[in-house]
Amino acid sequence: MRVSGRMLFVSMVALASLGAMSQERADQPTADKEIRIGNVMPYSGPLSEFGAIGQAEAAYFDMVNARGGINGRKIRFVTRDDNSDPTTALELTRNLVEKDDVHLMFGSFGTPGNLAARSYLNERKIPQLFVASGDEELSQAKAFPWTMGWQPSFRSEGRIYANYLQAYYPGKKIVVLWQNDQFGRMVYRGIQEGLGDLNRLVLVDIAFDIADEHLEGHISILKRAGADVFVFLGVPSTASKVIKLAASLKWRPVFIVNDASASIANAMAPAGLENSSGVISAAFLKDPSDPAWKDDPAMKDWFAFMDKYHHVESTNNSAAVYGYAAAETLTQVLKQCGDDLSRDNIMRQAASLRDQQPSVALPKIRMNTSPNNYLPIRQMRLVQFDGRSWQPFGEVIETAFTEGAAR
Repeated sequence: MRVSGRMLFVSMVALASLGAMSQERADQPTADKEIRIGNVMPYSGPLSEFGAIGQAEAAYFDMVNARGGINGRKIRFVTRDDNSDPTTALELTRNLVEKDDVHLMFGSFGTPGNLAARSYLNERKIPQLFVASGDEELSQAKAFPWTMGWQPSFRSEGRIYANYLQAYYPGKKIVVLWQNDQFGRMVYRGIQEGLGDLNRLVLVDIAFDIADEHLEGHISILKRAGADVFVFLGVPSTASKVIKLAASLKWRPVFIVNDASASIANAMAPAGLENSSGVISAAFLKDPSDPAWKDDPAMKDWFAFMDKYHHVESTNNSAAVYGYAAAETLTQVLKQCGDDLSRDNIMRQAASLRDQQPSVALPKIRMNTSPNNYLPIRQMRLVQFDGRSWQPFGEVIETAFTEGAAR
C-alpha cells in the first residue's frame, strides 16, 4: 500500500490483499457486490490520537467481510488522512465521492471538517452519516437532511456538568480550562447555559491551543484563583498532563473532565491513578481499560475482535471503542436497507433506528432516530473514578436537544 504525505488509504475488501491504489481498483468486486464507504480521519496532526477511531472502523468492516458481508455485499471502506485540516477534509471528501464513487460518507472526525463538507454532500444528496462530532450543527434534519450525528451533543454534555455542580456543590467557585476550538467552545457554552445566572461562580476560564506549551502556567493561575471546582475540556493526552500538574502543585479541587478525556488507559493512568482518583465525568460507552467490564460479554467480544482483526499495541483505547460502536450502528442501518442501497433508503433507514443499544454502550443507553431526530444517542451517565474503575452514580440522564438550538 502506498501512503503519501497527508493521505492514508485503507481499503478493506474480503479475499483481496492491499496493493497500490490503481491495482486495488482493478481488483475490486463489481458494483453490485460491494458497498463503498468513505471516511476522513486525523491520522496525523494535532488530533492524531483520534485516528484510532478510523482504524477500529476499518477493522470492524474487515470482520463484517470475513463473515460474509451485509446482505451478500462486501464492504469497501476507504479512509483518508486530513491532518485535522478542514480544507483538506473537503478536498478528500470530493475525491471519495467523485473518484471512488462511495455510496456514503461515514464517521468522519471533527466539527470543522464535517461542516466544510456538509453543503457539498447535501447538494449532491450523499449521506453524511454518524459524524464523529457532538456539534448540534451536524444534526439539523430540516436544513441538512443528508447529515446525521451519532454521539450526545457537546452542549448537552456541558449542561450535565452545570446541573451536577448546582446539585452537589451549590455556590462553589469554579475555574475552567477549555480547548480553544469548536469542540471546547461548545462544551463550555453548555456549562454557561446550564449555570445561567450562576455564571458569576466561574472565577477564571482559560482557553488553550492543542499544542499549548504553557499548561503549567495556566494551572498555576487557576489554582491561585481559589476555586473549589476545576473543569477541564480537551483531549486525553492533555487531560493527563493537567491532572498531573494539579497534583504536583498539591491542588485537589473537585475535578471534572469531559467524556472524550475520560479514559483510564489514555488519561487517568498516565496522570497517575492516585492523582486521578475522584475525577468526575459523563459517559455513554464502556471504557475498555476499566476492570469493571472484564466479565462483560460485549467487552469479551470486543477483546476477541481486537485480537483477531485489529492488531495494535493497546486494546484499551476508548477512541477505538467509539469507532467499533459507530461501525456497528452503520452495519445495522445497512442491514435494514436490504437490497435497496439507494442513498434515499440509506438515509431513511438511518432515520428509523428504534431502541437500539450499541453492544459496548453503558447499560440503558439506547439509540433512537426519526426524520426529525438526527441525534441517535441522547443519554449519558455521570461517573467518578475511584483510582481503579469508573463508578456510575445517579440515573441515566436524558440530554435535551431541540433542532435549531445551535443556530
